[in-house]
Amino acid sequence: MQLRRLLPDPASVDAATYLADVDFGALAPRERPYVLVNMVSSVDGRAAVEGVSEGLGTPADQAVFFALRGSVDAVLAGTGTLRAERYGKLIRDPERLAARERRGLEPEPVALVLSRSGDVPRDIPLFDDPQARPVVLTGDDADPAAALAHVRREHGVRSLLCEGGPTLNGSLLAAGLVDELFVTLSPLVVGAPDAPRIVEGPGLPGPSKAALVSVHEADGALFLRYRLT
Repeated sequence: MQLRRLLPDPASVDAATYLADVDFGALAPRERPYVLVNMVSSVDGRAAVEGVSEGLGTPADQAVFFALRGSVDAVLAGTGTLRAERYGKLIRDPERLAARERRGLEPEPVALVLSRSGDVPRDIPLFDDPQARPVVLTGDDADPAAALAHVRREHGVRSLLCEGGPTLNGSLLAAGLVDELFVTLSPLVVGAPDAPRIVEGPGLPGPSKAALVSVHEADGALFLRYRLT
């Protein structure tokens, strides 16, 4: 799967090796992991079709999705996302497992689950697979800042990818814990006024400035990478 890089310099890029030369862990502050958020959005700003993001995806989006998973120590998802998307083992393909090891990462990322209420969907495949590495934090330990400090200190997590949902994204942004934002702009108009946007919740204290790092394109979808300043 090829991506057409539009910025910073035009080129054709293999989606499987997208970000292969980036060491996110080396960018981590001392007290927490370096945090990426990856979301897909329709051109009218919606993050789901009939409650799930799958309807917005393309083959290229899937390739970028797994490239991001392959570049971090841990993956974070909210309980609503876990339940709706039926999360299982995060890396299944042997080639992707081997590629992570070549990068110096554990074959399987830590799967971080946060729930202040303790309402965790333990019936999903993630909790049945013996090779999965779930870390569940509840109550006060599920506070985003406390949770990120915990996985850095107790599990050696230097880089973390958040896959949503929108309310969790809002919590991380409000706490100033997001370093980079990856947005796939899907060539679809959803037109559903009740569908969520990529950031939901009580709101942010103010706008966050985002510096555009790169733009790629494939099959009409745009892949935007921003660094939050």
